[in-house]
Amino acid sequence: MVLVIIVAIAVFLIAKAIPALRADKANFLTYQQWFADSQPAKFGIAAIAFGTALTAFIALLLAVPVALGIALCLSHYAHKRVATGLGFVIDLLAAVPSIVFGLWGRDYFAAPVQDLSKWLHDNVGWLPIFGSNGPYGKSILLGSIVLAIMVLPIITSLSREVFRQTPVPNEEAALALGATKWEMIRTAVLPYGRPGVIASVMLGLGRALGETIALALTLGSVYAVNFDLLGPGGNTIAANIANRFGEAGDVGQGALIASGLVLFAITLVVNMTARAIVFRRREFVGSAA
Repeated sequence: MVLVIIVAIAVFLIAKAIPALRADKANFLTYQQWFADSQPAKFGIAAIAFGTALTAFIALLLAVPVALGIALCLSHYAHKRVATGLGFVIDLLAAVPSIVFGLWGRDYFAAPVQDLSKWLHDNVGWLPIFGSNGPYGKSILLGSIVLAIMVLPIITSLSREVFRQTPVPNEEAALALGATKWEMIRTAVLPYGRPGVIASVMLGLGRALGETIALALTLGSVYAVNFDLLGPGGNTIAANIANRFGEAGDVGQGALIASGLVLFAITLVVNMTARAIVFRRREFVGSAA
């Protein structure tokens, strides 16, 4: 039934996207602007696909080290009662609606990020990614930080469970050989849990790629391919759909559905890759037993 639903969604997206793609007078894969309702229609996904990948990459770059540190603390360092309470708090972040994160990021978190953006420009502005001198507000940096907070519970929870599944004899053997606790984690826990960690990161990536409302509220609406993290640029496929679908015409809606088809394919590949890694890990555990 799940496979039937996936195929049905794909067929629907393709059927709705084909008329708009036929009306497109630009290259859909390389054109950076979005004039889907103009005459003639010209639109492409180059800029929004790039923005989708960039925000997701930066979000994972920020979230993964923190998530792994929290997971190791909860599984091997913190007292059981403390770990249970902190784990519950972390899991609660996953229950917060994305619109709440978006409103919080836009109305309250934007000011600290503006100060951070100015500091980054003043101190490391020689790097192209921090070269913008303003105006600071909605930006790739703000959206990526909010997105990192949103994917943090997923990566943390899955990594924590993976680390807890490390065989106790492996840990005891490392300690018996004179390893410190960190050396035991580095030599016994992390290698054993590496496939599971990779799978959790890729599931977090799938969430980051498809996030809509939070990024629609914290990103700009500039269509450009550049690595500027501080300026008012940046857009993603999902945020573009949320911002434009209500006012789009027939061709415009078809164009947005076509971009959604690309996002559907990307997230499907990411999740299938994650499932493949988990399946390979299950085979490894079964053969080891």
